[in-house]
Amino acid sequence: MSDSSDAINDQLERIVALGYPDVADLTANAFRALARPLLKALEKTELGTDILLVPNRELVSPESLISRTSINRRAGFTTMPARDIVSFLPLNGLEPPEGPFYLVVEPHTGTCYTNREPDAAYRLLETNSHLPLTLEEGLAIATQHPEWLEVKNGFNLLGSRSADGRVPSIWMSQSAPRLGFIWPNSRHTWLGNAFCIDRAGAALF
Repeated sequence: MSDSSDAINDQLERIVALGYPDVADLTANAFRALARPLLKALEKTELGTDILLVPNRELVSPESLISRTSINRRAGFTTMPARDIVSFLPLNGLEPPEGPFYLVVEPHTGTCYTNREPDAAYRLLETNSHLPLTLEEGLAIATQHPEWLEVKNGFNLLGSRSADGRVPSIWMSQSAPRLGFIWPNSRHTWLGNAFCIDRAGAALF
């Protein structure tokens, strides 16, 4: 076992405990089995522990996940209807790797990109060879590292957009994680623009 596989196995067990298999309409063991190819690939590759396990939306639909996050026992929430949440799709070129699970390498809440309009932040991310996170990846951060919302900042997820240009965001509200959105011409001093340096699926190792 590598440190990377240990870290991802811990994250897998966390989402199993949070009821992700029920969302996927699978038993816990069947859900774990879907992650086995990725874990086996990680046993032979060391990526460190600053990695994030992300279930694909075909496995776990994103609209059900914010309520499974929590900070100090206060459950995450959203005021958006489910149809709005599923409308946030990855931009061209930012589609996830194939497979039910994949990894995000070195996720950040984008503190260095606060107070930027989405298009301006996107250009800065490209300049620095940073990849903007998608809705699913932001939900994975809020699930695995909810404390980041307290000690770092809320964040926009520029890798996803709706057809009308809205960008999903996650921030602290009422002492709990909240999933919302910003318009393409808006910016906030307290919202970063989350990014990573790479994505990897089992077939990419």
